[in-house]
Amino acid sequence: MKQVIRLYKQAYGGLSDAAWALALVMLINRAGSMVLPFLSIYLTQSLKFGIKEVGVVLAAYGLGAMAGSLLGGWLSDKIGNYYVQFLSLVVGGVFFLFLPQITEFEWLIPAVFIVSLTVECLRPANMASVASYSKPENLTRSYSLNRMAINLGFSVGPAVGGMLATYSYELLFYADGLTCISAGIFFFFYFRNKTPRKVKQVAGAGEALKHSSPYRDLSFLLFVFLVAGYAIVFFQLFNTLPLFYREAHQLSEGTIGLLLGLNGLIVFLFEMILVHYFEKRVSILKMIVAGTMLCGVSYAMLNLAGGVLLLVVAMFVLSFAEIMAMPFMVTHVINTAGKGKQGSYLGLYSLSWATAFMLAPYLGTRVVANSGFEILWWGSAGVAALVGLLFYINLLKRS
Repeated sequence: MKQVIRLYKQAYGGLSDAAWALALVMLINRAGSMVLPFLSIYLTQSLKFGIKEVGVVLAAYGLGAMAGSLLGGWLSDKIGNYYVQFLSLVVGGVFFLFLPQITEFEWLIPAVFIVSLTVECLRPANMASVASYSKPENLTRSYSLNRMAINLGFSVGPAVGGMLATYSYELLFYADGLTCISAGIFFFFYFRNKTPRKVKQVAGAGEALKHSSPYRDLSFLLFVFLVAGYAIVFFQLFNTLPLFYREAHQLSEGTIGLLLGLNGLIVFLFEMILVHYFEKRVSILKMIVAGTMLCGVSYAMLNLAGGVLLLVVAMFVLSFAEIMAMPFMVTHVINTAGKGKQGSYLGLYSLSWATAFMLAPYLGTRVVANSGFEILWWGSAGVAALVGLLFYINLLKRS
C-alpha cells in the first residue's frame, strides 16, 4: 500500500502551481458543461423543433467549435494565451446566459455558432498555457493533469445538468454561463501577474522552424489528418457503442451508463501514474502508435463471443489505449511547433478533434444502418491499424 501511495505522489509531484491552477480552471469550466449534452433534448422538448432542425443547430455548434479551434490558436499567437482564455471564459459565459432568450430557429443557428466559436477558443489557448507554465520534463504529465480535470468535470456536469433539467432547461444555460464566468474570474486573478517561462526549442522542432505556418508544414498536416482518423474511431465510444450495448446486448440504460463511466474512472485513476512511468522510458512515437493500435484492438474485441465481462475488458483496453496515445499527441504538437507558433499548431490540432467530433456519429451510424455493428467494429479496427502504421512512418521520418 505504501508503494502505491508513493507511486501516486511521484506521479503528481514536481508539477508547477500554475499547471494545477490551469487544471482547476478546466475543472470549473467543464463541471458546468451542461448545455451540449442536453441541447438536442432541449430543442425537441422545450422548443418543439423537428429532427432536421435539431440536426442543423447541432451542425452549427460543430462548425463553431471548428472555427473556434483555429481562431483560438491564431489569437493565442497574436495577443497571448492569457487574454484569449479570459475573454473566452467570460464572454462565452455571458453568451450562455442570454442564449435561452433566443427561440426562433433562424436566429438560433447563428447564435449557437457564435457561442460555440467563443467557448472553443479556450482549448488551444489553455493547452499552449500548459506548455508555458510547465518544465519540459513534466510537460506530458501536465497535460495529463489537465485531461484528468476535464474528464472529472465532464462526469459532474451532465449528472448535475440532468437534475436541473427536471426543473427547467433554462437552468442549464445559467449554470453553464456562471461556471464559465467563475472560471474566468479565478483565471484572471491567479494569472494576471504570472510570467510564463520561455518555451525552449526541443528535438523535433527544427523542421517547424522552416515554416511560418503549420499549414505549410506538410509532415504536421499529415499528423493532424491521422489524429482526426484516430479520433473518429475513438469517438464511437460516445455514439455507436451505447447503441451496440442496447441493441446487441440488450443492456439497460443504467448498465450502459456504468460501462461508459468506467472509461472516465480508469483514465482518472491511472493516467497520471502511467504517463509518469512511460514518459522517460518509452518514446513519444512508440506511445502514440501503441495507443492507436490498442484502440483498434478494443473495438475488434466487440465481435468476439462473450457477455458483459467481455464488454468490460474491451472498455479497459480502450481506456488504456486513450491513456497511451492522447497525452503524448499533445506533447508532440508542442515539441513540433516553433517559437511563437504553439497557438497556431495547437489550434490546428484542436480542429482535427472538432472535425472528428462532427464526422464520427454520421459515419458510424451510416455503417451500422447499411452493414451492421460487426462491420463497423472490424472497420474501426482496420482504420486504427492503418492510422497507427502511418503514424509510425510519419513520426519516424520527422524524428
